[in-house]
Amino acid sequence: MGKRYLIDSNTLIEFQAKKLPANGQRFVSKTIDEEFNISIISKIEVLGYPSVEQETNDFITLATVFELDKNVAGKTIELRRQHKIKLPDAIIAATALTNGLDLISRNISDFKNIAGLNVIDPWNL
Repeated sequence: MGKRYLIDSNTLIEFQAKKLPANGQRFVSKTIDEEFNISIISKIEVLGYPSVEQETNDFITLATVFELDKNVAGKTIELRRQHKIKLPDAIIAATALTNGLDLISRNISDFKNIAGLNVIDPWNL
């Protein structure tokens, strides 16, 4: 099996709205076709808007959602102690790290300096 990915909230929203550049759109589409992984935080962020359409809800139900378990919680605490990082971003990073996943996110700066975390920007492929 090749690389495995966790898709961040911003990428999910931009992908579904077809706002990614063509290369990014193809990359994310291929990733979703092979293994559609998101964090519980991304599910909450994407579906938490009052105006979410049924199509978005249906799309998110196709994903494997990585829950907040004790390993992710422990890694999140470690990341928050080591870095100035928002809690949702720390949970997403910890989810990727504890599950051996690369992260697809436009917000590279949110995850800078986190050892072992490989972040791919779909806007810069």
